[in-house]
Amino acid sequence: MRIGIDLGGSKIEIIALDAAGNTLLRRRMPTPVGDYRKTLYTIKQLITGSEQQLGQEGTIGIGIPGSPSPATTLIRNANSTCLNTQPLQHDIQQLLLRKVRIANDANCFALSEATDGAAAGAASVFGIILGTGTGGGIVVNGKLHEGTNLVAGEWGHNPLPWMRAEEFPGPTCWCGKEGCIETFLSGPGLSRQYQRITGEALSAEEIATAAAHGNAAAEALLQQYESRLARALASVINLLDPECIVIGGGLSNLHRLYQNVPALLPEYVFSDSVSTRIVPPLHGDSSGVRGAAWLWPADD
Repeated sequence: MRIGIDLGGSKIEIIALDAAGNTLLRRRMPTPVGDYRKTLYTIKQLITGSEQQLGQEGTIGIGIPGSPSPATTLIRNANSTCLNTQPLQHDIQQLLLRKVRIANDANCFALSEATDGAAAGAASVFGIILGTGTGGGIVVNGKLHEGTNLVAGEWGHNPLPWMRAEEFPGPTCWCGKEGCIETFLSGPGLSRQYQRITGEALSAEEIATAAAHGNAAAEALLQQYESRLARALASVINLLDPECIVIGGGLSNLHRLYQNVPALLPEYVFSDSVSTRIVPPLHGDSSGVRGAAWLWPADD
């Protein structure tokens, strides 16, 4: 049995999978916001309660909104800020008295979709999350590629490629740089752009609905968004050339992306043809927690 934990800002979710990837159990509890110790004990409570209910122990993988530093093993870059500078893996292992594996939540998403999701069978997969932030993960031959610095796939904190004059230098990102892909392609980034143009505050989903009902400003903004997404993904294809790109997060529900973005790629991809598949996730909002469970492959 494999147990996955998705440690989010508002909820902590657990899933238990059997050897074939079937769901044995799934539940969630509110995250004790801003309280690191209570977060640890909530994770322990979920794991011990689930194992008691199922009558067996499982391997444990945890997806987090950040990553452990390879230099210190302490958590960094987490938007759940109480995790930052904490020895999360060490502390959880001390509580449970066994090994756990930890990875960035975007990496878990990519691993889930590459293992038994929309990209199952693909030799190389780039999984992206377009939501509150913009994350990414890389899976090659079924194995997660995290990189020497544990930042592989962090495409959201690269500058938007092929910037146009009106886009430069780009909005300021929370990381301190200007023009990061995340500032253009995240849900909040899209909403900020719409409000700047129209003075109206709409969510990304509401912008899509407005465009579908003939709102010219919303339609123009979504076309601009698709151009930016195509440019950002083309730079990934030019570097990694993945067989499949899976889009997750709230903006993955914009079905027009899967038609319009591939049509724009040839302008930017350094090739005479582009056969990269761009697809929505099979497991939807379950992918992160499933991917955490798959941090322990069958041969481990």
